[in-house]
Amino acid sequence: MSEDITRMLHSWREGDTEARDALFAAVYEDLHRMAIARTGDRGDATLRPTALVHDAVLRLLGADVGYADRAHFFALASTKMRAVLVDHARARAAAKRGGGALALTLSHADAQAATDADGRGAIEVLALHQALERLAERDPRAAQAVEMAYFGGMSQPEIAVVLALSVQTVERDLRFARAWLNRQLS
Repeated sequence: MSEDITRMLHSWREGDTEARDALFAAVYEDLHRMAIARTGDRGDATLRPTALVHDAVLRLLGADVGYADRAHFFALASTKMRAVLVDHARARAAAKRGGGALALTLSHADAQAATDADGRGAIEVLALHQALERLAERDPRAAQAVEMAYFGGMSQPEIAVVLALSVQTVERDLRFARAWLNRQLS
C-alpha cells in the first residue's frame, strides 16, 4: 500500500488528477483517524473530525510540494492539521474572548491519553502551538518529531524516514520533547 501511495503521489505531481483523487480516497480513512485522535469522535460544535480532514486536504491541495513518499505526505498532512486546529482555536478565542477553547492531549506524542473526567492532563491547542514554537527555537528536530507524532499520528519509524534519522534518535527526541513540553504546559 505504501508503494501505491508513493506512486499516486508521483503521478499527481506530474499532473494526473485521477491519481490525486485515488490518493485521497486511499488515505482518507487514515486522515480521518488522525482527526478523531485530535478532536474526539464528535469534535466540538464547530470543528468535527470530518471538517478537520477536509480543511487539511484543501490546504494540501493548495500546497505546491513535491511529495517524496507516503511518510512525507503524512508529515505534511500533520502540519496542515496543526494549522487548521490553531486557526480554529484562534477564531474561537477571538469570538469568545478565550472561552470554549478546544482541548487536546499529547496522547500520540506521549502515548498516554488524558483519562480524568475533568479534563486534567488536557491542554489547549494554542498553548501547545506556542510551546511547540518555543521548542522549535531550542530543538527544531524534536519539535518536528512531535508535530509528526501528535498531529500526524506517524509512527517513530515513519518519522525516522522523513527526518533521515535512526529510530533510536527519534525516540530520544520524542522523550526530550515530551519532558520539555510537559514542563512548559504544566
